[in-house]
Amino acid sequence: MADPRGPGLAAGRLLELAVADFALIERVRITFAEGFNVLTGETGAGKSLLIDALGLALGARADPSLVRHGADAARVEALFDRLPEALVCVREVGVNGRSVARVDDETLTAGRLAAIAGPLVEIHGQRDQGRLLDERWQRELLDGYGGHAAERAAVAAAVGAWRDNEAALASLAIDPLELERRVALLEHEVEEIAGARLVPGEAVAIRARLDASRHGEAIARGSAALAGLLAGDDGEAEASPGAREQASRAAAEAAALARLDARYEPLVERLAGTAAELDDVASEARRLAETVDHDPAALATLEARLSTLYSLERRYGTDIDGLVGRADEAAAEIDRLRHLGTERTRRRADGERLLANVASACVVLSTRRSRAATELGTAIETAVAELGLRGTRVEIAVGRRIAAPDEPAIELGGDAVAFDATGADVVVFLIAPNPGEPARPLAKIASGGELSRLALAIEEVLAAADATPTLVFDEIDAGIGGRSADPVARTLWLLGRRHQVLCVTHLPQIAAHADAHFGIKKVERAGRTVTEVRRLTDDDRVAELAAMIGGPAAGAAAIASARDLLERAAAFRASRAVPARTRR
Repeated sequence: MADPRGPGLAAGRLLELAVADFALIERVRITFAEGFNVLTGETGAGKSLLIDALGLALGARADPSLVRHGADAARVEALFDRLPEALVCVREVGVNGRSVARVDDETLTAGRLAAIAGPLVEIHGQRDQGRLLDERWQRELLDGYGGHAAERAAVAAAVGAWRDNEAALASLAIDPLELERRVALLEHEVEEIAGARLVPGEAVAIRARLDASRHGEAIARGSAALAGLLAGDDGEAEASPGAREQASRAAAEAAALARLDARYEPLVERLAGTAAELDDVASEARRLAETVDHDPAALATLEARLSTLYSLERRYGTDIDGLVGRADEAAAEIDRLRHLGTERTRRRADGERLLANVASACVVLSTRRSRAATELGTAIETAVAELGLRGTRVEIAVGRRIAAPDEPAIELGGDAVAFDATGADVVVFLIAPNPGEPARPLAKIASGGELSRLALAIEEVLAAADATPTLVFDEIDAGIGGRSADPVARTLWLLGRRHQVLCVTHLPQIAAHADAHFGIKKVERAGRTVTEVRRLTDDDRVAELAAMIGGPAAGAAAIASARDLLERAAAFRASRAVPARTRR
């Protein structure tokens, strides 16, 4: 069956991550599974280092101090699912601080790498909650949840039309003195070019005549000699027959022969034609000789005319043919400038109409957002309670920002409100962790544990709206006790039905729900400490969970608890009856 995404769609989940010479990691290659992936291991083994390495492949800032001691450079390669071929993102960081980024073997900037690979992965960590803390992204999530694509497109189109009109209006804003100066300059151009009475090809003809005049005497003498040779008058005392007369005589002699022998008849015709042609050439030579300018005054007039033409060509940067077209353009521009007032009036009226369209589109979008915000806030609040944060109140505030005096604005509810292509609303996720406390923006929540679970709750509710293929949670269990671990684990597994999920955890309850479990540990190799990563088998998972429960020397009770966790996780998955996950 063909992949339902079809060819040419965006890259998807993270297939592989290869890391070399990155801090404690000498060389590691991990093949991730679809669904819920868990990374566990003792503190300091390098679990978070793998997340940092992934961030580097997504365009994060390069830190040369993370290059493994003794190596020249660290290298990270991330392979993403894409049709027809995988997307390969590579980042290399040298000890000298030099960073190289590549996508599909094409070298580019880290910023460009981030633009391509960044949207594929969302990393949630204790200190970095990524886009979730960005109020602009919160607005995107609300619109995705509410399905506001059509309303967003309508606002963007209305704002685009208004901006185009504003740009055209701005181009009409000319100071009256500057307008007068430009019109006068253009009028001068039109008058000067029109007054020159230009004739296409005139300069070429004048140059030819002037060139001929410089050799007038030689041309006259040569023309006379040519005519003499043809007509038999070469100025000698005893003139010899000219070529014309010789050809005529030859024609007569040929005619006499033709009467005796018919084969000479064609020669008679040819010689007769030659005589006529020679006569015509002689006449043309005399005429050309007569046209050679010998009058100094006439020559001076021609030179002055040519100088005028050259001056116009230099001044306006075009030839004579182009000057004629320039005069027409200047005349049209004069007409446009003289009617600027009318054009400005029309554009201003259009601006008011287009701004009203913007306001109307923004109201529709704002209304939809307000309705969706109430539903989304309730859904997140429910999800947060299930994750152990009972009593936490969640609100999605949809407000507006009053425009600054010099800022474009639309009138909504009697206020001058700022707007852009996304609408006129400011969307903020507000959280009140404890009853009786005022709700505060998500970005200002102090507790890392709360913030991690809030991020998870929001991702759970918005799973269908958020198109990010891979979600990464780095130690999301920080501050979470055993009572909250089970619901967190189940939420992560359910989130893995719509996204690929990677999670670094210290809680066995969370690890037990993994679709793929990777163990990370430090080992000594050739006198150096290195990080090793391997995917755990079923038996390995029991041992790993037991160690997480009871420490390295876990006994039978810890092993029994580990098996119980795995069995309960399997029972939960079976109860959900979720079909096999397909590529999206």
